[in-house]
Amino acid sequence: MALDIAQFDLNGIGAEFIENPHPTLHALRAQSPVHRNPDGSVYLTRYDDCVKVYQSRDMLSDKTEEFGRKFGQCPLQRHHVTSLVFNDPPYHTAVRKLLASAFTPRKLAEFDPLIEGIVSRRLDRVAEMGEFDMIDDFAKVLPTEIISFMLGIPEDYRARLRGYSLAILGALDPVVSPERIEAGNAAVTEFSELLDDLINHRRNNPEGAKQGEVLEALIFGEHDGRRLTQEELIQNCIFLLNAGHETTTSLVGNSVGVLLDNPDQHRLLLDQPDLIGSAIEEFLRVESPLQIGNRLAGADIELSDCVLPKGTYIHTSIAAANRDPAMFPDPDRVDITRKPNRQIAFITGIHVCLGATLARIEGKIAIGQLVSRFPHLRENGPRQRMPLARFRGFTSLPVRV
Repeated sequence: MALDIAQFDLNGIGAEFIENPHPTLHALRAQSPVHRNPDGSVYLTRYDDCVKVYQSRDMLSDKTEEFGRKFGQCPLQRHHVTSLVFNDPPYHTAVRKLLASAFTPRKLAEFDPLIEGIVSRRLDRVAEMGEFDMIDDFAKVLPTEIISFMLGIPEDYRARLRGYSLAILGALDPVVSPERIEAGNAAVTEFSELLDDLINHRRNNPEGAKQGEVLEALIFGEHDGRRLTQEELIQNCIFLLNAGHETTTSLVGNSVGVLLDNPDQHRLLLDQPDLIGSAIEEFLRVESPLQIGNRLAGADIELSDCVLPKGTYIHTSIAAANRDPAMFPDPDRVDITRKPNRQIAFITGIHVCLGATLARIEGKIAIGQLVSRFPHLRENGPRQRMPLARFRGFTSLPVRV
């Protein structure tokens, strides 16, 4: 049955769209690329339009009004209006500069042996198991360890991190139940209390720590004479957890899912392991961990065939842009040799993902070692998708070696 695109409402999507959004996104891009939802917002599905919105300095990320309407006054609202990703210059500039000192090429190069060691030890563990869940037993372990190292999170608390992240990010979906909002508020509250204690301890004991450089940069760094308040410190540490944890978990899990679904590409990567770099770019393209972004038009913006007026609330479909045939020939085909591959899984413009390079390093090491170690990896039961539209990944992916 043909899709009735005229009736599509991003705020009314359900499980079918979440499981496989691409037929709908292809139809939207062909028939209604600047689609107006009943609430007056627009949903963009063309690559060029999404990129133009992201690269425009007139497009605003501040969501104070939007989140006020959506959440009311609560921990979720306080978190999202304070964190880096939903703010604009000059606050965005100040926080980003403080964080950037921990993401320089020299600093990131220091993570290689740490990542190699975490992956190797985890592969030894799952090899003993024979059958395991790719998400719980492998994909989420690496980013949990890395972000915990960067923030100095005690080991006893690390098992809770993905639950916090999923609960907080889940509340960003277009459609959110009261139960999900309650869970998100509880996650912000619990993690804030932990971070408050951690920040106070680090502030009072700045010497001698072997980890927590990012936390240290945020606590003691300053930009134009300004330091972050305690509340800003806490909420931006939560942001780092979400940005560096869930998307990397999904990058690894989605990559494995793509390889299992495309045995020819799995074999090609086995035969030519030096393709791992371009393979990661292709996995990011076809199964972007972040599927939907948002901006508020701070000025009129001219797109491919229309002008959106100032004040328009814009949803950008990263998933649709990354499969736009105008940019990617044969876009639904997985090709780990694809070049060029200008996917925008990490967005672009001033809000380009600060941890994109680190995520790529983690992905290349994790998937490269996994494929080499277990050339006969097979699925071992039904997959379970995260019940989210804004983010794409698995809650469970059973495999056997």
